[in-house]
Amino acid sequence: MLRQDSLGTPKPGLTSLADPALNQETPPHLLRESLTPTALFFVRNNGTLPDLPRDTGLDWQLEVTGLVRRPLSLSLAELRARFPVVEVTAVLECAGNGRSAFAPSVPGLAWGNGAVGCARWTGVRLADVLAQAGVAPGAVYVAHESPDHVVGAPGQPALSRGLPIEKALAPETLLAFGMNGAPLDPLHGFPLRVVAPGYPGSAWQKWLTRLVVRDREHDGAKMTGLDYRMPRHPVRPGETPDPAQFEVIADMPVKSLITEPAADFTASGPLLISGFAWSGAIPLDRVEVSTDGGASWQPAALEAADGPWAWRRFTAFALLPGPGEVELMARATDIAGNTQPLEPVWNPRGYLNNAVHRIRGRVV
Repeated sequence: MLRQDSLGTPKPGLTSLADPALNQETPPHLLRESLTPTALFFVRNNGTLPDLPRDTGLDWQLEVTGLVRRPLSLSLAELRARFPVVEVTAVLECAGNGRSAFAPSVPGLAWGNGAVGCARWTGVRLADVLAQAGVAPGAVYVAHESPDHVVGAPGQPALSRGLPIEKALAPETLLAFGMNGAPLDPLHGFPLRVVAPGYPGSAWQKWLTRLVVRDREHDGAKMTGLDYRMPRHPVRPGETPDPAQFEVIADMPVKSLITEPAADFTASGPLLISGFAWSGAIPLDRVEVSTDGGASWQPAALEAADGPWAWRRFTAFALLPGPGEVELMARATDIAGNTQPLEPVWNPRGYLNNAVHRIRGRVV
């Protein structure tokens, strides 16, 4: 049985957020590897962390029900045996990453810039599992169910998200049991989680126990109201938002993160500026950096990515202005011309902040 009485143990070196559930972000200067080590990968929970036996999930089953011709019940061993095992390298980012920068402030966890990482995920294609189940006509959404619950409310699911059927059937979407060459850690979804490259982390549901193919957009826990939704039209601070004018977040926007130098740096002479840039469904085109607060920009060199869903390292050597305070900035643009804004675009829940990343330091 899956016990639901553990919140888990915080990771050393990460920054814990004030919340009943365990949530930790990674200081950006620690995100210097193309594959983020699991020990440094941010942690996002909406509720409890199920206390799972470390016996490769022998008593765990995945149920596939709903609009399918052949309902399935699969163990982890059966998933491995019946379906091709594949890998995808992909960025995982919380939709609320950067929420602390919104002014005026908004409800939700006050993430800085470190609720993001890139890993190599191992599993089976969700499309292959659904093909064996036989998706029936009229399928619109695939709902996810897991045993985590709201802290202090054992009968109340913490999260039940889902994917549009098109994304569920896309070749990059996995049911993953491995991360960075090892079995999933309990903090990251052991024994099975959804991997939905390009989509926000809320769609990558952990500790998966059931998939339900539905004939409508899923309405599970944190799928309705304003949860993980963006307004179709701008909403100003102080306005009463109309939930009917919001839609579920799908593809994440283009973004970049400076990982070197660290914040509050001291430098003299030319400086190496390095970090990572990524996007959702629209590929990355270029990254530029600024050493004068955005008054001027210079192109950065971009390394090749480990696949279409991985982030790409950028580097630039820059001359710094004279002695005093300095602000470094990074700005990414995708091939459709979408560019990071200089300031966050305000919305009532503080989602999708892809404003340019700023690092301040001192020239001596």
